Amino acid sequence: MYRSLEACVLDLERNGHLVRVREEVDPELEMAAIHLRVHEAGGPALLFENVKGTRYRAVSNLFGTLERSRFIFRRTWEAAQRVIALRNDPMQALRKPLSQAGAAWAALSALPKRARSAAAAFEEITVSDLPHIRFWPMDGGAFITLPQVYTEDPDKPGPMHANLGMYRVQLGGNDYVPDREIGLHYQIHRGIGIHQHKAARRGEPLKVSIFVGGPPAHTLAAVMPLPEGLSELTFAGLLAGRRFRYGYADGHFLSLDADFVITGEIRPGETKPEGPFGDHLGYYSLVHPFPVMRVHKVYAKRNAIWPFTVVGRPPQEDTAFGELIHELTGDAVKQEIPGVKEVHAVDAAGVHPLLLAIGSERYAPYAELRRPMELLTIANRILGTGQLSLAKYLFITAEEDRPLSTHRIEEFFGWMLERIDLRRDIHFQTNTTIDTLDYSGTGLNEGSKVIFAACGPKVRDLCTEVPEALRDLGEFGGARVVMPGVVVLEGPAFGSYGEAERQLRGLTDALAARGPLTECPLIVLVDDSGFAAESLRNFLWVTFTRSNPSHDIYGVNAEYAWKHWGCDNVVIDARSKPHHAPPLVPDPAVEKRIDRLFARGGSLSGIL
Repeated sequence: MYRSLEACVLDLERNGHLVRVREEVDPELEMAAIHLRVHEAGGPALLFENVKGTRYRAVSNLFGTLERSRFIFRRTWEAAQRVIALRNDPMQALRKPLSQAGAAWAALSALPKRARSAAAAFEEITVSDLPHIRFWPMDGGAFITLPQVYTEDPDKPGPMHANLGMYRVQLGGNDYVPDREIGLHYQIHRGIGIHQHKAARRGEPLKVSIFVGGPPAHTLAAVMPLPEGLSELTFAGLLAGRRFRYGYADGHFLSLDADFVITGEIRPGETKPEGPFGDHLGYYSLVHPFPVMRVHKVYAKRNAIWPFTVVGRPPQEDTAFGELIHELTGDAVKQEIPGVKEVHAVDAAGVHPLLLAIGSERYAPYAELRRPMELLTIANRILGTGQLSLAKYLFITAEEDRPLSTHRIEEFFGWMLERIDLRRDIHFQTNTTIDTLDYSGTGLNEGSKVIFAACGPKVRDLCTEVPEALRDLGEFGGARVVMPGVVVLEGPAFGSYGEAERQLRGLTDALAARGPLTECPLIVLVDDSGFAAESLRNFLWVTFTRSNPSHDIYGVNAEYAWKHWGCDNVVIDARSKPHHAPPLVPDPAVEKRIDRLFARGGSLSGIL
């Protein structure tokens, strides 16, 4: 149980999970590049002792591996799991009152604790004093990537109805007035968005407090999808093994355990351009107007440590976050959506674009009637639940005669493609919302969704080699099998949707003329078939981050029947489009500069 971030850092170091970086490092791209290289190698957490331009130390890669995350929370993990399980299924307390009494007591013992004196625990500094870390070459400025953003419900003030969330914070750049303004980026359905809406309706500013650092449990609490009625502050205390200590200064809420606190307010209607920022889909999110926070005061503990992570194409440190959350929440999705066995937000595809799910199919119990029915009810529940609603593609099936896992991705796709009826089992939702960070749609937050559902007996064998019908197709070449039943084709650069429709009509007509291709139900058009077929990770990233179902799905022998679309073979146009955001590409000069740390005599020599 850690009382502070420094206590965690020292414990990790004693147990071989952390290395100190003694050399001066530049927060302008260098620190991020070092982190990325170490994380990719499965290396330790990093404590940067000499950060250029600031007197504060910084730490990264704390949660870089699931093993290290489990180690950090080893003493409180089981208690936290029991409380979440109890909240997900309150009937446990009635069925097993004695065994669940400990979980209930643990939750009560973790309630936030108010202290009389708040600001006395800190020294007052400015935004300029903080480490200003810029992560990718096109980033619009320095960002906080592990913030805990606190707001209270204007209708129900106080910590028990507050929201503690992780929303990115831009410290400088663009049009922000130095030391007086910072930017907040969040989606409208998040807790802070609801609070802001209520405050704006009252014509009042929304007070915001941003905490950085403190016990690692506080950071994890800010990203946890908690059951209704369990506050993030209570969960933070439960997982930390110590109550969340807080106080107020000038009417602003302060975490007394945080290393840094930034207080301020968002005023109704005030926005400024925020971004670009290298994001978790592997591309930049671009400049858009987002709420601006007017800074009131900035506080820091003496000898404070600034935690950060680097966001980029998965897998990154937030991948381990996701695995950690899954372990803690267990069967929460089963409790929320009856009939669901598994839902897997695929990390390699950027998490939100692609969901794989297994559900029950009890509406048609007889073999001759097996078709997706209950699965469609479940699919709509999934796409209406929390962050799962951000998905664009949902593949859902029911187990038949053997166990199936959404985490064995190639096997899962094979199972579905062997069974799906492409004229019956594809269902679109158009002109709807998608992830704010996804630029494959028709506008910010605007795009489409598609459900592929399958169950019943196997109806086709899948190709394992490129069939002759997919060779010698003129401007479409480089056909490669990615997995059974899935072929990528390389096409000319995308020009416009009008041109793409003409190109894809020519391709699908040519395939239709060559006869049935039942063994290849899914064909994906890409810019570079060698890259897309090199690994399953590449295929998933390219296919599902670069396509908008309504605009980019075509079909061989496609037709509408009573407004339902179907085809013989699905063709997804996953080429890069002009309106897409640029992908994240490291700066070669920075990569060369950081070699010094990994060379003989450097702090990181021998760790890769």
